[in-house]
Amino acid sequence: MQLARKSHRLRIAVALLSGGLLSIAAVPTAMANETPHPRTWQVAVGQESMHDAIQGMAFLPGTLWINAGDTIHWTARAGEIHTVTFLAQGQPLTPFNPGDPTQLFPQGGTSYDGVSYYNSGVLTDEVDSGFPAGTTYSLTFGQTGDFTYWCLVHGAMMKGVVHVRAAGTRYPFTQDQYDRQSAHEKAMILADGLKLWKETAEHATNHTVFAGADDGTAMIMRWIRQTVHVKVGSKVTFVNNGMAAPHTVTFGVEQPNIFVPYGDPTNFAGQPLNSGILPPGGSFTVTFTKKGVYHYICALHDYLHMVGTVVVGS
Repeated sequence: MQLARKSHRLRIAVALLSGGLLSIAAVPTAMANETPHPRTWQVAVGQESMHDAIQGMAFLPGTLWINAGDTIHWTARAGEIHTVTFLAQGQPLTPFNPGDPTQLFPQGGTSYDGVSYYNSGVLTDEVDSGFPAGTTYSLTFGQTGDFTYWCLVHGAMMKGVVHVRAAGTRYPFTQDQYDRQSAHEKAMILADGLKLWKETAEHATNHTVFAGADDGTAMIMRWIRQTVHVKVGSKVTFVNNGMAAPHTVTFGVEQPNIFVPYGDPTNFAGQPLNSGILPPGGSFTVTFTKKGVYHYICALHDYLHMVGTVVVGS
């Protein structure tokens, strides 16, 4: 399934580049006869389907051409958490660390200097995320150059590029053109998510539940299969076969630190139980030893309705 997904992602990427950027380039530049002056540009951070089930990993538009003195205003358009982060010169992109305040909270000022570390902090449009989050972030660009930025949460899979030219340079595209292309790309991302969901569901059973799914383009924030029926003594394995998103498998009342495993998964009879962080490629197996109906969540994404049920019969 992974080889098939990689091939599909390649086709998505080619389509976005060939059908996307070329379609923008084909639109006449409406601003050709306008006098350039400092502007504020809008970028969406993330995307989502109705009820938060599918989340997109992209800044839209992903590439902007602006002038020195212009400002970019980023707005969270999804419940999944993201950051807008410009790394310092020579600073490596490392895995997200939710215990690092320089990743969780805004860093740097409001005017980008082109060389230092600037970070929005966590952004989401869901107030119940549990993170100290904001919904917007703005930077004014005073230095010319080509600048790459990242979402620290999703790493190399989610980046953007800002091309800053000298003040007074004519703009190649309008905000309306960027917006139309962004709407097209969002539709493609959500379609990719629906396909991924269907493909993953074909491999789910009463004894194998997938902790969502992601492919570098879209994320499924649902348990696949959401309700399973097993007998006493049966095992259920929860599998994170994604590429980017971590999850937890958490039964009962959450303990203070959801990042640390607790409980005994080899003899589960309804007591609090937590997998700890289930990274991409990880799995967690629970043996159910008592009849009952047991509800569980992903403690990282329950606010996106990532909840499931195991029904244990005799």
